[in-house]
Amino acid sequence: MADKSTQEIYDAFREAVNMAPQELENWLATDASKSVGDDREGESTGHKSGKKIVAIKRKKKADLTDADYQHMNKVVGYVHRHLAQRPQGDIEDTNWTYSLKNWGHDPTK
Repeated sequence: MADKSTQEIYDAFREAVNMAPQELENWLATDASKSVGDDREGESTGHKSGKKIVAIKRKKKADLTDADYQHMNKVVGYVHRHLAQRPQGDIEDTNWTYSLKNWGHDPTK
């Protein structure tokens, strides 16, 4: 994170996360959301991340912490890496789409 300013991270996060907090919260409540990702502790990493994203998006910019910016940077990296692995064909009901949505990015938009 040291090589990026908080403004750069903020802007990249806003671009990468294209789901509104309520939309993401509704998604996280679905069985499809819970069906993807690593699940070592009863909840996948992406699902936990989605909850953090909702909290971050509901904060005022002035209230964001260093930990928030670290997570925002992690989210941007994940979304960019995952988008580069787009599968062929219809993506609507795929684990790839479900995983991205857990991280706040709906690729069908």
